[in-house]
Amino acid sequence: MPAIPFTRKAMLRQLSEVPEWDVLVIGGGSTGLGTALDAASRGYKTLLLEQSDFAKGTSSRSTKLVHGGVRYLAQGDIRLVFEALRERGLLLRNAPHVVKVQPFVILCYTWWQRFFYGAGLTLYDLLAGRYSLGRTTWWSRKKVLEHLPSAKPENLKGGIVYYDGQFDDARLALNLAQTCAEQGGTVLNYTRVTGLTKDAEGKVNGVEVLDLESGQHYTLRAKAVVNATGVYVDEVLQLDQPTQKPFVMPSQGVHVVLDESFLPGEVALMIPETPDGRVLFAIPWQGHVLVGTTDTPLQQLSLEPVALDAEIDFILQTAGQYLRKPPTRQDVLSVFAGLRPLAAPDSETEKTKEISRSHKLLVAPSGLVTITGGKWTTYRQMAEDTVNAAIRVAGLPAIPCRTKKLPIHGAIPAAAIPMPGGRDELAGYGCDAAALQALQKSEPELNQKLHTDFDYTLAAVIWAVRHEMARTVEDVLARRLRVLFLNARAALEMTPIVAAVMARELNRDEGWQQEQVLAFETIARNYLPQAIEKPIMRAL
Repeated sequence: MPAIPFTRKAMLRQLSEVPEWDVLVIGGGSTGLGTALDAASRGYKTLLLEQSDFAKGTSSRSTKLVHGGVRYLAQGDIRLVFEALRERGLLLRNAPHVVKVQPFVILCYTWWQRFFYGAGLTLYDLLAGRYSLGRTTWWSRKKVLEHLPSAKPENLKGGIVYYDGQFDDARLALNLAQTCAEQGGTVLNYTRVTGLTKDAEGKVNGVEVLDLESGQHYTLRAKAVVNATGVYVDEVLQLDQPTQKPFVMPSQGVHVVLDESFLPGEVALMIPETPDGRVLFAIPWQGHVLVGTTDTPLQQLSLEPVALDAEIDFILQTAGQYLRKPPTRQDVLSVFAGLRPLAAPDSETEKTKEISRSHKLLVAPSGLVTITGGKWTTYRQMAEDTVNAAIRVAGLPAIPCRTKKLPIHGAIPAAAIPMPGGRDELAGYGCDAAALQALQKSEPELNQKLHTDFDYTLAAVIWAVRHEMARTVEDVLARRLRVLFLNARAALEMTPIVAAVMARELNRDEGWQQEQVLAFETIARNYLPQAIEKPIMRAL
């Protein structure tokens, strides 16, 4: 299939030009994007529809880890760990510009911990096999404090060091969408599926769609329809069968972001057992420190979930037990919450930590294919399984999966990207970095920084609109640039200039700018701890 230009105009044109799609995917998170890429790369006419922006929900709110899951190993889920470790290796190979090897230390305050965690992580290495990222080793107390000077030294014996992967989730999601377009697939944000269409036999044969920007309605035909809407899969299932039993048990994960002084250097901290029996990470990420996550069952869904005070306090108190300087609410630069689409267990339980992160596939009598559960690391395998199911449902020609060795858009080693002046904001752009630099050189005024605390420039905003399908200020500051997730105060201060630049690019009026500023300020309040929200808003 010929590549489709990665612009919303070009993508919308496809809705009128293609009479019937082979595979139509609902949902633009990691699973939906992976599924669309898999289908398009096999040569099927593929369409993906997302009601908001790509990775707006769960897929931009992860712990930024590409990992096998040490916790799942402790639970005895060897199959899931083995699968995730293999997928971790494939992702590092296919997207080296957004995925990197990350060393972790487990602090040991007793000799028994050294033996216990050392044995478990040695097995972790063995399961990785040829996809291993590094060998588990023991660091002395002195070496731990050299690499983790902020670690609490009292009674410290040393630490177990192991290796996993770290990535930028929203950037990878965007790159999957771009790769899908390069493979001939059509991907659209801000297009809401409002209904399913069926033939005389009750088989799903398409969808009803509303373009949220223009208000235009479409009726689209498809041989196979895939429901990959994350925590919202039950809503789509009920469009097909109103009496459908819930397929998902959502839980909320919260992360806080701190200044890099709380964990200087390149080594991350893994806390293997919190007071409630979970795992907590403190990770260097884009010049800051990301700490999380919680796991709280939820009954209500929201595109903008809000962190609970108890969740923030739990993270800060737990991290404070391992750091010389315990973090407080006043130290938090941003806090964000995300909903996980945990596949509902067969037996009733409210303990989300006990629910398997394995994915589940459901093929309804109508032919609707639903995929849920899983995690970012295994998105490619989930997509492969889903497309295989769609092939069977629709009777499509059987074409083998190609994504194991398919480079993802931008795929060049991060070390190969020139970063003048020591700036590192270009690393995630991969092979696009040179074109972004050329844009800055062509119009020197575009080198103006958006904020004194970040190296992002006006050119990055224009690039996001022209080449990354950004449609709102939130798209830019939350997902094309990660400022909202790194420093909510700085993101708020950038809002007016970003809105003005986008308005010129999108040919919007001043009223649109004002609406965008107000909408973003409303969202950004949820990323600020309650204790410091009011003085920040007054300062604006």
